[in-house]
Amino acid sequence: MPNRHNVHVTRSSGRTGMIAVSVVVLGAVLAGCTPVGVAVGAGAAGVTATQKEKGFSQSVDDTRIRAQLNADFIANNVDLFSQISFTVEEGRVLLAGNVPTPEARVEAVKLTWGVPGVTEVINEITVTDKSSLSDDSRDLWIGTKLRGRLLVDDQISSINYSIDVVNKTVYVMGVARSTTELNRVLGHARQVSHVRRVVDHTRLIQATPAS
Repeated sequence: MPNRHNVHVTRSSGRTGMIAVSVVVLGAVLAGCTPVGVAVGAGAAGVTATQKEKGFSQSVDDTRIRAQLNADFIANNVDLFSQISFTVEEGRVLLAGNVPTPEARVEAVKLTWGVPGVTEVINEITVTDKSSLSDDSRDLWIGTKLRGRLLVDDQISSINYSIDVVNKTVYVMGVARSTTELNRVLGHARQVSHVRRVVDHTRLIQATPAS
């Protein structure tokens, strides 16, 4: 199974190449909305399920997640789509590639968490131009400190969150099980030394029950 968005495409330079990519991917997504497209997609997913020994329904869901990622990246930032590859396994998405700025890395993770069904985002994206970072080592320290706090807090499912730090601004992304859990996450972020600002890009999947 190919890693590069699971689409066989020869990427040519210039606008013509990107249009070709968009047409192929969007065509595949739209085909999935028709009875024939669903049948073909489900059949292919069934083979994958047999080979990888995972459930048929999960394979179909991974196929849907992958198609939605393709569509969302193209619709929001076609350049970012050309720079990132993603692999989907049981709702877990591995992001890899090279982007020019830290902000582009944050955008890629944000788009990925926005797809329903994503349970974890593994960010292996490399920033090629770090000239805009005022203190890269401090950002790394903040991120490590915050991830450690979330990991030891038994009231937080830390796997559901991604943390990115750019110039002492903490970007919190992921899916929160409740507003109570989310407030704990944001509270931890604000308490880490040297943090200037906390930006919340999480998605709430369960409302807090009324007391």
